[in-house]
Amino acid sequence: MPVMESLRNKAKRAISSAMTSAVTSAWEKVCNGGIIEHGHPKAMRFAEFGEGSLISFPPGTIFNEQWIAIGEKVMIGPRVSMSVGMVPGQAIPSSNAILLIGNRCVIGQGSYIVAHDNIFIGDDVQMGPYVYITDQNHGYEDPNLPIGIQWPVNKKVTIGAGSWIGTGAVILPGTTIGNNVVIGAGAVVTGNIPDRCVVVGTPARVIRHYVPGDGWRRVGITADSLT
Repeated sequence: MPVMESLRNKAKRAISSAMTSAVTSAWEKVCNGGIIEHGHPKAMRFAEFGEGSLISFPPGTIFNEQWIAIGEKVMIGPRVSMSVGMVPGQAIPSSNAILLIGNRCVIGQGSYIVAHDNIFIGDDVQMGPYVYITDQNHGYEDPNLPIGIQWPVNKKVTIGAGSWIGTGAVILPGTTIGNNVVIGAGAVVTGNIPDRCVVVGTPARVIRHYVPGDGWRRVGITADSLT
């Protein structure tokens, strides 16, 4: 009996291993086959979709692509949502792209970028997973009305070239981030961030700033006071 039981267990493990391999192989084929690349019919919906760029499978929610421009050699991770406006087909009073992503950028999985006025992401910007970027806030001027039905306020967002945005960071409307800036994981960023800074916290603050000829210096002041 122990011998028969051992054989049955080996058979079960072999079957389980074979099924796992088959499912994994099938999923890899689905993921590879679902990639949106330059020249793909879905890529042609965008205002621009540069050569060497791709959107991984499965994609997040993407709509109003005609106002989204993606540069060359951009890698967008799985489940990244990108939209202009709040609903598909929403009329945008602009003939130009509203969401612009530069060349050689990386956008981590699960990130969400929603644009209404203008979001500009410079070349060589890299983002960890689950980053949130928006250029719109709900208004709250009238204390007697629900916040969700008050008229929203749009403010342009700019992220400078060469910057790194850590996991779970939130970039709020009106933010301008300089070049080669590090945004720490989980930071909530608003205001103006100068070039070559390290920014952390909620609300975000500058903790390091590069000084030519002196190198990286620790600071304990707010981002806006450096501008």
